Amino acid sequence: MLDAVFFRRWMAVTSAAVDREAERLTALDSPIGDADHGTNLQRGFSAVRAAMDEEPPATPGAVLTRSGRLLISTVGGASGPLYGTLLRRTGKALGDAPEVSREQLAEALRTGVDAVRQLGGAAPGDKTMIDALVPAVDALGDSFAAARAAAEEGAVATTPLRARKGRASYLGERSIGHQDPGATSAALLIACLADASDASGAYEAGEASGG
Repeated sequence: MLDAVFFRRWMAVTSAAVDREAERLTALDSPIGDADHGTNLQRGFSAVRAAMDEEPPATPGAVLTRSGRLLISTVGGASGPLYGTLLRRTGKALGDAPEVSREQLAEALRTGVDAVRQLGGAAPGDKTMIDALVPAVDALGDSFAAARAAAEEGAVATTPLRARKGRASYLGERSIGHQDPGATSAALLIACLADASDASGAYEAGEASGG
């Protein structure tokens, strides 16, 4: 089962990963966007990490709901509302339960992804974060590792697509040949979820052995 500590770890791992990958995300955004995707997410997840450290929420749902609100208020451009909606709606779907299963998380995350789709009007194949999130949610029922692989595959698969939504859609055919930065950061978020699970497993194994 996944408790608030696990979800706070997910946010901390994501913040660290965004710090590492900010330049790459911005570089991906440069030819088809506003060249600020990495720096925007870095600012938002830094605020999330600080808030989690200052006053740790007590439930999984509260972790994601607060994280989502912070992203909406601190991240510029479209990324704030989209990622904020994803986490906030996922958190609300989890409710006040002190622990949730991976299957419950998958169901709640699907609610969050559906909210993002409604907000942005994007569908799979439109060259957006949805191309990574939808396959990830579908695979999360199997395992965290499967979700990570599906998200990464979905992000890479955006490269030959023509963008139909977002800033990149204004470029028409020129958007072809570039991996979508939003799909890439979404895959990073899911990879960090899997990393948090790996860390949780290592911690529990250490506890069981007295380490």
